[in-house]
Amino acid sequence: MKTTSLLLIVVCALSGSASSQERSRSSTASVIRDLEREWAVAQSRNDNRALDVIFDNALVYIESGKLLTKGDYLEGIHEGNSSVRKVVMEPMTVHMFGNTAIVVGTYREKNIVNGKPLLRNWRFLDTWVCKKSGWALVAAAAAPLTD
Repeated sequence: MKTTSLLLIVVCALSGSASSQERSRSSTASVIRDLEREWAVAQSRNDNRALDVIFDNALVYIESGKLLTKGDYLEGIHEGNSSVRKVVMEPMTVHMFGNTAIVVGTYREKNIVNGKPLLRNWRFLDTWVCKKSGWALVAAAAAPLTD
């Protein structure tokens, strides 16, 4: 009887701990989704200051097969090379691995090309790492979806 009671107490304690960890993961995933949305807003507004905070200094970004550094990416925004007018994030999945989060999802991008509106759909894979200063985007890749 004592063994059964002790086992029941241990199981309850462990399940409470697992439940607490699950809430923590859910909360962290929510933070990461918010950061993804902040990135989309900053991109739409050509806001290099916001992007500089979100991106790690060693960011590796691949877009349609082209490799960009953080500096390359921000320079393109600064010079106005981006024709992005609006980025609409669609549902995304966040996978947690300790202090690393992998995000998989899609987004829609409204651009102006040769004076005409263009809507493009993209699939992305982003890697976030929790550092002393908070979550930072360290690697990202995006590819246009084809019909």
